[in-house]
Amino acid sequence: MKFINTIKNIWKIEELKNRILVSLGLLLVYRFGTQVVLPGIDASQLANLANQTDSGLLGLLNAFTGGAFSNASIFALGIMPYISASIVVQLMGIAIPYLQKLQKEGESGRKKINQITRWLTIAITLVQGPGYIYNLFNTLPQNAFLLGDSLSFIVSSVIILTTGTIFAMWLGEKITDKGIGNGISLLIMVGIIANLPKAFLQEFVSRFDGSGGLIMVLIELAIWFAIILAAVMLVMAVRQIPVQYARRSATGGYEKNVFGSRQYIPLKLNASGVMPIIFAQAIMFIPVALAGLSDSDAAQGVTAAFSDIFGFWYNLVFALLIIVFTYFYTAITVPTNKMADDLKRSGGFIPGIRPGSETAEYLDRIMSQITLPGSVFLAIIAIFPAIIVKLLGVQQGWALFFGGTSLLILVGVAIDTMQQVNSYLLNRHYDGLMKTGKNRKAVA
Repeated sequence: MKFINTIKNIWKIEELKNRILVSLGLLLVYRFGTQVVLPGIDASQLANLANQTDSGLLGLLNAFTGGAFSNASIFALGIMPYISASIVVQLMGIAIPYLQKLQKEGESGRKKINQITRWLTIAITLVQGPGYIYNLFNTLPQNAFLLGDSLSFIVSSVIILTTGTIFAMWLGEKITDKGIGNGISLLIMVGIIANLPKAFLQEFVSRFDGSGGLIMVLIELAIWFAIILAAVMLVMAVRQIPVQYARRSATGGYEKNVFGSRQYIPLKLNASGVMPIIFAQAIMFIPVALAGLSDSDAAQGVTAAFSDIFGFWYNLVFALLIIVFTYFYTAITVPTNKMADDLKRSGGFIPGIRPGSETAEYLDRIMSQITLPGSVFLAIIAIFPAIIVKLLGVQQGWALFFGGTSLLILVGVAIDTMQQVNSYLLNRHYDGLMKTGKNRKAVA
């Protein structure tokens, strides 16, 4: 009843209801587009492509696009080129003064950076598009191409794939502006969820046809809920640094030896989110690409080792890269010097620590201390699908939901969306999602 009352209260808020409906409508458009096959391709001949994306790195890409990759869809490249462009622009902002200047210009600078990201997205898609078409030629039978391998088919397909990515990016931005939640993240989350029922059904059938039966299914579900809980803890965990503010005097200065309220600086255990996993996965494509240039036995061994996302060497290197990138990304996204300067200007200080450079060094030391367990925990969650495959023999499609980027994206986006809905409820004097849905008394 509490949950039902909360849902009723959500629909009583007109603005929130409209935003939810807009989000659902745009997500439906995206899901419809993933089923539209590229013109000139026989949809009945896509079985080989589906088999190619059942596992491995291509299976991971297919999961992020919600099956569009294996459908040879107009959204086959999904939103990933935009994600890649965003990462590149963010990294370039560290070294390029022009981008650093734009980052400090507020809203106008953010719009220019977004425009640069869009153009870079088009450039990346124009590179990935021909590669995808070339993969189709190598995977599908010749009679699957109604127009053959003509130049007109290749050019038109690349243009359609580029347009599909730009349209998906536009849908994500509209969801962010007019809907609820982060649009780009929601598109990825919906694509991941789309594969969940099929993956679980295949695992369910295989357990009853093979070994384990209902008991193994229940054990797997229990482990799944436990790893979801661990991912939630990783996303939500913070280290609170106590901060004391001096009380202002009537003349506008600060009264000596008189303390005001105590607050906290929340330093997240996992300040980098899923970005280290995304960086690491991008790097893991490089050995396979370089080894593919050679026909030697050593190159073939490297290709085999790094193409198996559930293999030992892949996951060992993957885990180490995640730990390294967690430190790297945390260092560039958590500005401890700026935090210390802002704290000093506002009259705040950490008890026992001098304001200024000592505060910055203290915050940096604390971040280094909590980043180590955070990075190790993130690496364990990232490679847990491989662990669950080796220990319990879980099917690879279902195992992807036991950790890695998929699970962390699902958890992170769900928490972010719930927090936005919760803020609407609290602003309209209703209790939040975790409490009863009864009306709250307005605070004067």
